[in-house]
Amino acid sequence: MAETKNPPKKSTGIAPFWASSWTDIDRSIENLRRDMEKTFSSFPSIHMPKMSHTSCDVIDEGNQFRVKMDVPGIKKNEVKLNVTDNSLEVSAEHKEESEEKKKNYLRKERSQVSYYRSLPLSEKIIAGKVMAKLTDGVLDVTLPKSKPTEIQKKKSISIQ
Repeated sequence: MAETKNPPKKSTGIAPFWASSWTDIDRSIENLRRDMEKTFSSFPSIHMPKMSHTSCDVIDEGNQFRVKMDVPGIKKNEVKLNVTDNSLEVSAEHKEESEEKKKNYLRKERSQVSYYRSLPLSEKIIAGKVMAKLTDGVLDVTLPKSKPTEIQKKKSISIQ
């Protein structure tokens, strides 16, 4: 009976996955991540406006609604308010002026930002008497109600 010999396997010089230690794999992934960041950082940036969702508080003060909204980096002439009898629409956009382009930036990510919120209100308001104030990046809007509502008193309940 003739013996069949298996031909010798050729070595590719690459260790199989299971022969590598986790530290080697982790180091390889970290090197790949670093190389990709380095490569992509050299690409020119695309100037797309950032649409940010801004935080806000809506407070019912009985005779009026009060809206406090965070709009960092926005000046008062960059804010637009539109009011209907039962909603408030706030939009704001800030674009960097051309004077700033002369600076020696290594990275510029804050050149343009915009905000938009549409807030429905549970009661009708008097649109002609709405007032707004912008202080330290916080927009404060007062919206008088057409029919003031009584603020209900709270009663404390004990938990057993």
